[in-house]
Amino acid sequence: MSQSSRTHIHYKLRLLFLLIGIIIGLSACQKNETQSLLDKLDYMISNKKEYDSKKEEKIIKLKHMLNLTDLSNKQEHELDSALCREYKKYQVDSAIHYAELDVAATKKLNNKRAFYYAYLQLAQLYTYTGMSVEALQILRSIQSSSLPRDLVPLYYDIFHKYYDYYAYITNHKCYFDIGAKYSDSLLALKDTASFLYKISLSGKYVNTNKVKTIIPLLKRMLVEFGKDSPLYAETAYMTGVAYSRIHNRELEKKYYILSAIADIKNCTKENLSFQSLAEMFYESGELSRASRYTQAANEDAIFCSTRFRMLQMSKFYSIINSSHKIKEEKSKGKLQVYLILISILSTILALLFIYTYKQFRKLSRTKEKLSASIQQLALLNDKLNNINEQLSEANAVKEQYIGQFFDICSLYIDKIDEYRKSMKRLVQDRAYDELYDKLKSTSMTENELDDLYHKFDAIFLKLYPTFVTDFNSLLEPGKQITLKPRELLNKELRIYALLRLGIADCYKVASFLRCSLSTVYNYKTKIRNNAAVPKDDFEKMIMNIGTKHVSAK
Repeated sequence: MSQSSRTHIHYKLRLLFLLIGIIIGLSACQKNETQSLLDKLDYMISNKKEYDSKKEEKIIKLKHMLNLTDLSNKQEHELDSALCREYKKYQVDSAIHYAELDVAATKKLNNKRAFYYAYLQLAQLYTYTGMSVEALQILRSIQSSSLPRDLVPLYYDIFHKYYDYYAYITNHKCYFDIGAKYSDSLLALKDTASFLYKISLSGKYVNTNKVKTIIPLLKRMLVEFGKDSPLYAETAYMTGVAYSRIHNRELEKKYYILSAIADIKNCTKENLSFQSLAEMFYESGELSRASRYTQAANEDAIFCSTRFRMLQMSKFYSIINSSHKIKEEKSKGKLQVYLILISILSTILALLFIYTYKQFRKLSRTKEKLSASIQQLALLNDKLNNINEQLSEANAVKEQYIGQFFDICSLYIDKIDEYRKSMKRLVQDRAYDELYDKLKSTSMTENELDDLYHKFDAIFLKLYPTFVTDFNSLLEPGKQITLKPRELLNKELRIYALLRLGIADCYKVASFLRCSLSTVYNYKTKIRNNAAVPKDDFEKMIMNIGTKHVSAK
């Protein structure tokens, strides 16, 4: 090999080492920056009451102005609107109160734009707090064609968020697709200068893996808003989500931290950044930080009364539990080390009989205490497991029934509206005899009751598919309940199905089944008399159906 070739190779190697050094240096700088931001965030969490106090002072001043006498309708509207804005992502219940007042004030003003804006804000707040039926009522009552042009993007954005939240609550993924259509409608308006357009476009690109295309736009938005703006927090969060899609964990973490800092500065309690940080640190095994940010997110959700966020937070409770379990294991490790040291000390002092005897007694007492502690811990663990099982079952029942409840409510609203329209047509056609016959007939009520009972039976048996079999196993042979063809449950079984769901009040049972109180008592007495188990234990065993095997054998 010639001298010039060797020189060229050495030059390339030096260049390669230089590049590696630069990359390592940049990575170290990035980690130092992230650590510095984490320290700042921890400081702000411990001092966030100072920011909340400033927020409260501003709110108190606005309330004082609102309490002044002789305010014009316009002044009331402006103050109600200002208080709604201040409370919007701070305390949702209070924001709803002032949004409702603002709706009433704008009606008096006869200001179409102000009224629609206040009404849309109320729908958005209902969505935040989990009042899905009320939110959908407002949104369906508004036609996009009747809105001022500048409010149409907000209308589509609220519809988009509503269906996203509703999909999460009901666990029906199809609602995400409906929400995406409203987001597409917003983007079709091509209001490219608005924040809603930019953030919706960013969300769409992130979800369709066009991340590298949207990151430059997000960074320009961050510079445009400045770190003290509430919009900065939302944009920084979206930037963190974008980096998560390309698996850049350091930058993802950095922008979540920047979002959390901006949320604290602006007293934004309805946020996502703390949850995302908690999940990241939990996955990386940093349980102390994960627990800290989980607690911060939980405190914000409770303070803000955002039921949707509290529902989301339920999955992060495992972070705290895991943290405590790790600490417990460390404590056990320390105890084992202490026991080893005591054993070594006993061996060294074996020649001194009296001293060894005292040490032995001391060691025996320590072991007894440790054994008692372990037994107590085992009992506590058993209780905790039982509670977790009950909570899991309760959550499953709650989630199933909430989703079905909204579907049933929506269906019945449509049916009532259709019935109203048919009555209106009869009145318009002056078909009073037919109208009277329809109003006199109870067939609709009976049909709806049959439909309601059928849906109840289907939902209940989906939750407890072995209920009928397990129930009959508690009855004496020959006294067991036999269902008719295509019958899911009968009235006797429904009484105990309601009991299994926790409805023990006979008045409520009788009201639901449309029968007298004495009928409910007679059915229950008859069933208990046919029980193959002690009567006092019969209802307790009913409550165990679906949790473990139930049988009178």
